[in-house]
Amino acid sequence: MKDSGPIFAQIADRLTDEVADGTLAEGERIPSTNELATFHRVNPATAARALSVLVDEGIAEKRRGVGMFVAAGARERLMRVRRRQFADSYVRPLVTEANRLGLGRQELLALVRDELAELAAVAPAPARSTS
Repeated sequence: MKDSGPIFAQIADRLTDEVADGTLAEGERIPSTNELATFHRVNPATAARALSVLVDEGIAEKRRGVGMFVAAGARERLMRVRRRQFADSYVRPLVTEANRLGLGRQELLALVRDELAELAAVAPAPARSTS
């Protein structure tokens, strides 16, 4: 886990990452409060708070008497939010700085293409989503 932020948020982030990368599939059972508490060596209330965050965000749903499960459509919603955050955090500042430097659209796209080509030469690209 990371060293910053509340522990419950770190646990929620880790579970959210698992939904995003497909480790936890829609409809799949999420570890229980006690399982999370034991695994992360935290108080069960901390683990319960992490699960509450997932429910509040529509990532998890509670099935009475059965446990917590990844909600239908959770990955798609999560990816939509993360793409928007990515654009706000990385793409917008990139375009803003390119404008400050006087880089035109074609120059900026060429720089991005060159960087992608360089990365592809080092490591294969992850599978691309069709959504």
